[in-house]
Amino acid sequence: MFDQILQLVKDHIGNDPQIAQHIPPEQADAVHQEIAEHITNGLQNQAPAQSGGIGGLLSQFTSSLESGSPITSAIAGGLVGSLGSKFGLGPAATGAIAAALPGLLQRFAHQASNNNEQSPGNITQSLGGKLGGFL
Repeated sequence: MFDQILQLVKDHIGNDPQIAQHIPPEQADAVHQEIAEHITNGLQNQAPAQSGGIGGLLSQFTSSLESGSPITSAIAGGLVGSLGSKFGLGPAATGAIAAALPGLLQRFAHQASNNNEQSPGNITQSLGGKLGGFL
């Protein structure tokens, strides 16, 4: 799952000129990794709290991401601080990245729901392996 999210981050964030212009080219890969880690961790932390686990979480994406969902807010909050402190990115860059998160998460949810390899059961298994079988 992390690799899938990382690729989406590279495509979505890396190809957005308003965001890319604020990220020094030599830091782009590290910034993409950091964003993907925060998204993955945010999903892992939110999945157990959702009724239905990751399947319930994915179905919630389509209805609530654009309206400032707690999932997006939780991911964005930690991410903005991390990007600022680790990479020295300013408010223009971190704000643009935070603003791009709902679209990025929607792309992930859409891709996961349309991909047999990323069914809710498989995603739960993938997250469960990373959480030591917690899910």
